[in-house]
Amino acid sequence: MFLLTKVEDYMLPCLNKKLFGVDCLGCGIQRALSLIFHGEFIAAFKMYPAIYTLLILAIVVVLNFFYKLKYAQKIIGILAAINILIIIISYVIKMNQLF
Repeated sequence: MFLLTKVEDYMLPCLNKKLFGVDCLGCGIQRALSLIFHGEFIAAFKMYPAIYTLLILAIVVVLNFFYKLKYAQKIIGILAAINILIIIISYVIKMNQLF
């Protein structure tokens, strides 16, 4: 747990939250990545539900960069659409819980 708090000391603050006091669509992604690196997979999903689909998208993009996958554009488009939906839906749910 000591290591987790040390990593959080170096995370970038959310400018939207600092200026307006409201979370942005990306709030929680850094902490979710930190939780994944520490093996807390369920906590990472609860922190930022799109974390796993974003990681899959990043892997596909990197693989396509090196190996030129056959259906990469279609896969990337579908994953991007899924990520956008997950991010927006989880943000709306989070904001409804706050107000």
